[in-house]
Amino acid sequence: MTTRSIYIVDDDDSVRAGLQGLLSMQSDVLLLPYRSGDAFLADIDTMQPGCILLDYNMPGTDGLGVLRQIQHLKPKFGAIILTGQGATAIAVQAWKLGALDFLEKPCDPTVLLDVVKSAFATLDHDQHSVALVQTAQASIAKLTTREKEVLARLVEGCANKVIGHELDISPRTVEIHRANMMDKLGVRSLSEALRIAFSAGLIPAD
Repeated sequence: MTTRSIYIVDDDDSVRAGLQGLLSMQSDVLLLPYRSGDAFLADIDTMQPGCILLDYNMPGTDGLGVLRQIQHLKPKFGAIILTGQGATAIAVQAWKLGALDFLEKPCDPTVLLDVVKSAFATLDHDQHSVALVQTAQASIAKLTTREKEVLARLVEGCANKVIGHELDISPRTVEIHRANMMDKLGVRSLSEALRIAFSAGLIPAD
């Protein structure tokens, strides 16, 4: 089973200890506590992807400040903001900055475990989506300029004759470029090629 990292960022020693005690019952997690947002950010470059239990009200860089500084790393981290009761405005700001969830302290143990589980599921989905995009873009990058032009017109639904006319080449040459393009993409059908084009961002999602 894959070990998952959970970063506990809270300046309150008792809160940190309580969260560690609760989460340590999970056999597949690595718990990494931090006393401040600044201490957490200092190690950010060497961290593995994971879930962050992030206190809002801390000396130095607070929870929202941490969120602002890790936005560009999405989907490496999934943050859950922890704060006192009745902080709805803070929750809204946190969600706008990319937080996955918001919990009031003291946290119900069952709710906390469910939220952490959900956060990891979201991270898995987002990271898989990013991997698909990167793989598709790498495949498209193998194509020549002409092969990309042919693919772009196939995306638009153009027939070989139309593509040949637009590119000023013969339909036979279009077929050769099309065959080479599909070979480089590692696909056997046009629908598979279009799926890669979509994943790479060549087809608008509407």
